[in-house]
Amino acid sequence: MKKPLADRFRPQSLDDIVGQRHLLAEGKPLRRIIESGEIPNLIFYGPSGVGKTTLATYIANKTNKTLRKLNGTTASTADIKEIVAQLGTFSGINGILLYLDEIQYFNKKQQQTLLEYIENGSITLIASTTENPYFYVYNAILSRSTVFEFKSVEPEEVERAVFRAARLLEEEQQITIELSESCAKKIAVGCGGDVRKAMNAVELSVTAAERDGDRRIVTEEIVSALVQRSAMRYDRDGDEHYDIVSAYQKSMRGSDPDAALHYLGRLLEAGDLPSACRRLMVCACEDVGLAYPQIIPIVKSCVDIAQAVGLPEARIPLADAVILVATAPKSNSGEQAIDRALGDIRRGNVGPIPRQLQNKHYDGEDNPNKGQHYRYPHDYPNHYTPQQYLPDLIKDSVYYHYGDNKTEQAFKAYWDTVKKKTKG
Repeated sequence: MKKPLADRFRPQSLDDIVGQRHLLAEGKPLRRIIESGEIPNLIFYGPSGVGKTTLATYIANKTNKTLRKLNGTTASTADIKEIVAQLGTFSGINGILLYLDEIQYFNKKQQQTLLEYIENGSITLIASTTENPYFYVYNAILSRSTVFEFKSVEPEEVERAVFRAARLLEEEQQITIELSESCAKKIAVGCGGDVRKAMNAVELSVTAAERDGDRRIVTEEIVSALVQRSAMRYDRDGDEHYDIVSAYQKSMRGSDPDAALHYLGRLLEAGDLPSACRRLMVCACEDVGLAYPQIIPIVKSCVDIAQAVGLPEARIPLADAVILVATAPKSNSGEQAIDRALGDIRRGNVGPIPRQLQNKHYDGEDNPNKGQHYRYPHDYPNHYTPQQYLPDLIKDSVYYHYGDNKTEQAFKAYWDTVKKKTKG
């Protein structure tokens, strides 16, 4: 069975590797480490298809160590022990370089099994992960490894790789491939920074291309059919999900409707209607809040409509709500106020509820000051009368500070006037 093009398309030098110039350009630390031949334990962190496996394979080919590969999703402790058993034998005489893909799926016991051999240098570990290693890899492994972050590959870099892949297919199949710049660009952009995905698209495009003798003519129609929606890099349980929803809310908070719509579009294109709705409602309350309190029921209505009609029509009420939230005045005074109150409670600053607020209308025989003494505000001018509401322990605490927006300042002016009259 023939390997996929992405596996056959392996670099002969570091300069052949697509992207990751921040790691592999001349003078960069990782390049110098590789060129020295003294390879420490490494962890490659980044999205799929950006060269982690390619670079690990290149490093393995340039060392005298025996290469062994494991995948965290399928490997067992027995697989690790089998590799360890090779130490001291002829096949492992120069040490073993273990490439462990998807290390985040290795449990603690499996990682501990490797630890002794990593420490004494018998095994050199190169691990890769699509998740943040500081959350998913055990500290004992992290402390003995150097982490390098890989990034999505820029379309210009991918485009050059697309043409190289086409030339490789020409050599393998002894054919001529006509691939225009516009087609190459469409593949490069459509792969979303995933070189492996781009290689697969090239191979499929050539397979589906129009045939004219030994010529294969790749058209934009073919490319469009094969790369549609492939630019979406999204995993609801992975880092990319949290990056998108974070950018979505921060764009609304930052009053940038264009960016907010972009991230809304990415959520909807991935079919993640729940996240789009949830963050929208949170932002309306947290970031607009009392600067425009009417926005909360408006956004809730838009979310209800979106959930009732479903996609694709849901995009319309959600777009309306996102633009409204992004362009509305902002205030987080409500969030800050409740956080201050919760902070007091968590520090134990509570105390008994004042007698006049308690839900009871009788007194024990030991109470010398009988009666609830609650003053009903509606019986007084402006529906207000001063009385203590907080427990004695924190009776002078102030949690809410009026925001500097028009709405809250209007409320402040009203209550300043009312309370001044009451004192007078």
